[in-house]
Amino acid sequence: MNVTRDDVRDYLREMKKSVRDGRYQISPRTKNQSLYIDYVFSEERCKEILLDLEVDDFSDALKNDHPQYPEEILYIFGKEVSLLPKQGGNEETVALYIKFNKLTNLYVIVISFHKQDYPLKYKFK
Repeated sequence: MNVTRDDVRDYLREMKKSVRDGRYQISPRTKNQSLYIDYVFSEERCKEILLDLEVDDFSDALKNDHPQYPEEILYIFGKEVSLLPKQGGNEETVALYIKFNKLTNLYVIVISFHKQDYPLKYKFK
């Protein structure tokens, strides 16, 4: 999809307002739980990361491939963060994969929030 910096800036502004207002949820997918299992990680840290996303963290926007929601556009971001492993040791830099679905009522569903399976390409970096 052809998305401009201004489109992403507007998207982030609305997404962050929803997060600050508590109008969001992290999908309970098993993969999304891995950060909580492997690292010293909390809901508050997750919220901080979401609020810290910038336009340069944007990777892609794509149509939802779920047949019931063809009008929805999913936004994908990547972010490198420092996390402390639960098993001990030093903080690690972890590259995250974050995918959003912002619904028309400004409720945000964070579909993916986990380690990247492969390096992302960033549209504006």
